[in-house]
Amino acid sequence: MRRLASGVCILSTKCSAGTPSAMTVSSVTSVSDTPPSLLVCVNNRTSTGEVLREGVPFCINVLSYNQELISRYCASPDSKNLRFSDNRWKYVSSSGAPYLEGSQAVFFCDQDQTISYNTHDIFIGRIQEVLVEAGPVSSLIYLDGSYQRL
Repeated sequence: MRRLASGVCILSTKCSAGTPSAMTVSSVTSVSDTPPSLLVCVNNRTSTGEVLREGVPFCINVLSYNQELISRYCASPDSKNLRFSDNRWKYVSSSGAPYLEGSQAVFFCDQDQTISYNTHDIFIGRIQEVLVEAGPVSSLIYLDGSYQRL
């Protein structure tokens, strides 16, 4: 899979008690335009995976090339306390989930279905709202174990 280039995203949500949670994901795919939906694969042993199993709404933040550091924070359990230190996190969304301002795009999703498969859960989100950053496309890519710029 190291040879398959992937866009880098951060999945963000909050648990039913209101605590924010986020993790870096590269397994995000559109499912349908009717209804608008996407899927994301999450290891079922992660703390964010536990939160998602509560059925809470979530956001998929498609990262810009200049958001590599926040991606690294959200990818490492050792940086968990730094994940929400970036002042670009916004908490005003219809879903209640925090989102990252300045992302290439943000998809606000309600959970529609969950499929468990071995070590991962596949969460299908019904897209309720989309924000798109103005300007040229400058996505952060992950390929062969390192970050790349498109």
